[in-house]
Amino acid sequence: MTSSARLVIVGPQGSGKGTQGARIAELLRIPAVSTGDVFRANIAEGTPLGEQVKAITAAGDLVSDELTGQIVRDRLSQDDAARGFLLDGYPRNLHQVGDLDTFLNGRGEQLDAVIELSVPRDESMARLALRATAQGRTDDTEEGIAKRLSIYESETAPILDVYRERGIVDSIDGVGTLDEITERIVAALTARGITRPAAV
Repeated sequence: MTSSARLVIVGPQGSGKGTQGARIAELLRIPAVSTGDVFRANIAEGTPLGEQVKAITAAGDLVSDELTGQIVRDRLSQDDAARGFLLDGYPRNLHQVGDLDTFLNGRGEQLDAVIELSVPRDESMARLALRATAQGRTDDTEEGIAKRLSIYESETAPILDVYRERGIVDSIDGVGTLDEITERIVAALTARGITRPAAV
C-alpha cells in the first residue's frame, strides 16, 4: 500500500470534480486544493489577487500559468500537504504539467494517480446552467460556459495523454449519483493501493 496519495482530478466544468475531489480528499485525509476555490475566496475578500482574478474571469479568460503555479506551490508547501493532496483545477495545460513535475521532482515526489471524470458536453452544459441559477454565478452564462468548455477541450484534455503514458490515469464515468461516482473513484484508487489511512 502506498503511504502517499498525491492526486489530480480532471474533468470539464460541470463534471462534478469539485464535489468528488472534496469527498475523496476527506476519505483519504488529505487537503483538497482547488485553484477555483482559492481564487473565489480572494475575490470575496477583495484582496489584490482577488481583484486581479475578478477582472480576468469577468472577461471569460483564465488566470495566467505563472500566477496559478505560484499559488499551488505555496499551498503544497504547507504542512498538511506533506503526506498527500488532491489538486482540482491544476494542472490545466501542458506548461503547468511541466511546472508541477519540476516542483514535485525537487521534493523527490511524483503523482500517484490522475482521476478523469468523463461527462458528455451536453451534460456539462446542463449542470452548469443549473448551478448558475442556484448559486448566482455570474461567470456561468451560456456563452461563458461554452468558452470554458472549449478551452478545456483544447488545453486541458491533452494533459491526460501525458499522464496516460505514465500509466496513472483512471477514467471514471462521471454520470450517476454522487455516491455511485465516489464509489467508482474509490474502487479505482484501491486497485492502485491507495486507500484510506488507518485511524490514528
